[in-house]
Amino acid sequence: MTPVRAARHSATLAWRGLIRLKHAPDELLDVLLMPITFVLMFVFLFGNAIAGDWRDYLQFVLPGIAVQALMFTSLGTALALNTDIRTGVFDRFRSMPIARSAPLVGHLLSDLVKYVVSLVVVFGFGTVLGFRTSGSALAVIVGGAMIVLFAFTISWIAALIGLVAKSPANVQALGLLLVLPVTFGSNVFVPTDELPGWLQTWVKINPVTQLSDAVRAFMLDQPAHDAPRNALLWMVGLIAVFAPLAIRAYRRQA
Repeated sequence: MTPVRAARHSATLAWRGLIRLKHAPDELLDVLLMPITFVLMFVFLFGNAIAGDWRDYLQFVLPGIAVQALMFTSLGTALALNTDIRTGVFDRFRSMPIARSAPLVGHLLSDLVKYVVSLVVVFGFGTVLGFRTSGSALAVIVGGAMIVLFAFTISWIAALIGLVAKSPANVQALGLLLVLPVTFGSNVFVPTDELPGWLQTWVKINPVTQLSDAVRAFMLDQPAHDAPRNALLWMVGLIAVFAPLAIRAYRRQA
């Protein structure tokens, strides 16, 4: 199997994942409604208490909410893979003359489209509420691209969860154990220097904190310091660890 044929098979199965949305549009509900729910809930519940004005808080929190929303969206990768395994879809793929890696890679590629849609929903709705960028157009694009790349990184962890979990319920439980500590234990909702000292140690090295700071720097024209570099290093490190583990788990299944 040549790399070109493997890539073509992966692209075909990625298209399968997107076509499936046409027949099951309810699968997009989490991509469309969850980001809006996050924005409304956190901006209007915490805005006045934390920043004194929800409009000022919107400028601070929206980039972080975009990161959080895409992390939750990436859990769909785990559920989709787990469902395909439990329903025998992978057995059918295994009997077809396609690259063995194509189903896994196809899932991840199709989910990239969901990440972009989720990102557009977050910032589109935020713009309606009054969010405004002050960085250049290129800087805004770079910030958005970093969020999508981070979601793709997390999708490898989600893929591993989906492949090893015994049931969809286990997928949900393990996924929440992944997402909740790194999102709520970050500076997505509260500036780092306003957190307790014991918590700041973790928050400062948290990959979500580094990414949120980098995105704020790009989109709001703020000093970036080392946040973009640190965020990229986290992504490279996570992919280096979890991509091989996910591939190994997939090969055991396939």
